Formats: sequence, structure tokens, C-alpha cells
Amino acid sequence: MPLTRWSRRSSTAAAAAIAVACAVLAAAAAADTGGLAMSLSGRLALEGRWFPEEAAHPGQRDATLGYTVQSTLHLDHENGASFILTPFYRYDSADAYRTHADLREAYLLAFGELGDGEWETRLGFDRVFWGVTEFHHLVNIVNQADLVEHPNEEIALGQLMAHLTWTAEWGTLEFFVLPLHRERTLPGRGGRLRGGLPVDERRATYESAAEEWHIDLAARFSRSFGPLDLGLSLFDGTAREPSLRPSFRVAPDGMGGFVPVPHRLVPHYAQIRQYGLDAQLTLESWLLKLEAIHREGAPALPDPPADLSGRKRDYRAFVAGFEYTFGGVFESNADISVLAEWSYDERERRSPDQFQNEIFVAGRLALNDVEGTQLVASLIADADYETYALGFEIKRNLSDSWDAKVDGTVFLAVDPDDPIHDTRRDSYIGGSLVYSF
Repeated sequence: MPLTRWSRRSSTAAAAAIAVACAVLAAAAAADTGGLAMSLSGRLALEGRWFPEEAAHPGQRDATLGYTVQSTLHLDHENGASFILTPFYRYDSADAYRTHADLREAYLLAFGELGDGEWETRLGFDRVFWGVTEFHHLVNIVNQADLVEHPNEEIALGQLMAHLTWTAEWGTLEFFVLPLHRERTLPGRGGRLRGGLPVDERRATYESAAEEWHIDLAARFSRSFGPLDLGLSLFDGTAREPSLRPSFRVAPDGMGGFVPVPHRLVPHYAQIRQYGLDAQLTLESWLLKLEAIHREGAPALPDPPADLSGRKRDYRAFVAGFEYTFGGVFESNADISVLAEWSYDERERRSPDQFQNEIFVAGRLALNDVEGTQLVASLIADADYETYALGFEIKRNLSDSWDAKVDGTVFLAVDPDDPIHDTRRDSYIGGSLVYSF
């Protein structure tokens, strides 16, 4: 396995995007710089994780060290057009599948006036976020999750797209054409926070005959009605979450015969249609949040749950909750926020989603000091299984260029029937030291 790993399905498009980026840079270098402004920023991070408990599966490591490099180049022309390039690279000492490179951004930006509003077009690799909740982002579907970066699914891979935005007094309307599907990054045999069977990404399958080149479409309308921020979205195309199907091999049964035995999992990407709603109501110190979806053609796990072949059905899911902030506590500049959310999927135990019926509560302390110190503590409780997990995060700026973070997850209990039972020994403490320029 090479140290630097692009998804096999995305390598051609990624190489093409890099070639385009290099061509643009070469043209920029040869052009008259009087009409072109250039800026460069980036970050270098040294990171590590320690898993106190012995690994549950062969080949897994108890600790890992690594680093990340990310830079962003802005080229801005005097006519308003821009080109943004953000490559990313991670090295991980324990898991070759976590060592990877990605184009987070590589797009051309242009804008102008249209009727009583404005239009904006982005062509290339970009990242788009939809949603308002803290815990689980149901409506956020344009980009693929970079799951090896963090298990919370907050970090996304770059997505090749044509993105048109029209903004006017009546709201904002967005259209997306997505010609390339990105496969989800998943831990390898040496990585933690994975199931008992390794996932063979190289044999990923698709429902569409066009495979990763199926043209996905998406649209979103958003508008603020006083204290209410509302978004309505539609996605039609290849699911971002794969269903994991077992691959079998023949093994001796100990009685002179042979039996099929699962030895790895193969990702399968279905065709879906998703209708989404996200809303946030701001009432002084209160934030009331909702994300809800109706999805057609999604996989579900039939009984018994061990059968991962999957079947398709329509379903609904939502995340609802609130955030309340106490400002200036103890006669200081500090704020304390209390959050609570409920994530529910009507497929319940037949859902392949780990957030099928979870309660999330958290507290966040922001000191609002020069160093930007923040502390977050959270508890996730599964309402279907006896599973409980604590999470924490501490962030602080050490100087104008340096900042540090410590985070972790502690599994207090994992139900033997819970699909995440294979990660029961994967409590961890992580840390990072970041230099920004």
C-alpha cells in the first residue's frame, strides 16, 4: 500500500484538477501582475492519538503519530474573478489508509449582477456545508466525509462541482452539478475505530452503471424570516454513505467439509433522492435547531442485523435540539453554552447509521480571552442500546501563529448488540500542535 493514497475512483479527476491548477499558476506567472493579486496561507500540524486499551482486532496499533500540511493560494484578478487552490496531505504512522492526499479546493470563482440580485459561479473542487445542528448533520450531503480525519464526520473531501448561486431579496437559490462521486475514506487494518472485518475500498460497487461518474444533482433555497433561518434542499444521485456488504471465502469447517466465511467488507453506493429541511430560530440567548430529511432508495438492514446484504426503502429522520448561552458568567467575559439534541432515524435498529436514536448533551465554555480558549464536554447516549460515550475538546491559541488542541472520546459502555460494539476498546486521547501562516 503506497503511503500517499488517492481514491482509485478519484485519481483521474484529481490529477486533471492538479493539471488545471498548474496551468492556471503558469499562466498567472507569465501574465502581467499589475491586474493580478496573489496571497498564500496555510497550516502545518503535528498530531497524535493514544488508545489506552488493548486493541480488539489484529493489526491495530495502540498509538499513532502524524502530521498534516494544508495551504491555500488565492489569485484575484482586478475584474473580480478568482482562483482558489487548497491541497491537503496527511501522514499517519499506524494506518496506511489514513495517510492520504486531497484537493480540498481547486475552483474558479466569478460573479456579477442578475436582475435585482447577484449571481456567483464556482467551477472545480470545493466544499459546501448545509445544516444547523451541532451533533449530526443530516442534510449535509454534497461532500463526502473524510472519515479517517475524525470519526465525527465533520471534515469533508473536496467535491468536483459546478455551483451556481443566485441571491436576491427573496432569498438565495443554489444549483449543483456533481459529475464525480468521492468514495468515503475508511480506516485500514492498522487503524482504530473500525469494525472487526477490514473494508476493501478497491472493490467498491455502485448501483449506477456509470459508477463514480454518475452525474448527481442538488439544489437548495435559503432565506431568513426575521429570527428564523430556513433552508430547503434536494439531492438526487449517489449516496455518500456506503452500505458494507460481506465478501466470503471458503474455509474448512473442521469436519472434513467447507463453509463460506466472511473475511472482508465491500462498500456499495446506492442511488438515492433526499429532501431536506434545516431551520434555526434565534430568540435572544436561545437557538432552536432542526434538521429533517425524507430519503428514497436508501439501504436498510433486514432482520437479523448480521445480514448486511441490505434492502432499499424510504425513510425519514430528524435531529432537533437547542442551544442556550449564559453570557458574562461570574461577572467575567466568559460565556457558557448548554446544548441538547435528539437524532432519530425511523429505521431504528435496521438503520446502518450509527446515529439512529441518540441523545446528545454538551456544555461549552468560551473564555473570550486573547488566546481564544474554549472547553467542550459532551455525552452521547443511545436510546436503543446500552451505549454511552463521553467526548471532550480543549483549544487555545499559544501565539499569533501557534495553537494547540487536546480532544478525546471515552466509551463508558457499549452494548454487545450495538453495531459499533467492535470499537468498544477504542477510547482515545488526541492532541495537535498547529502552526499557521
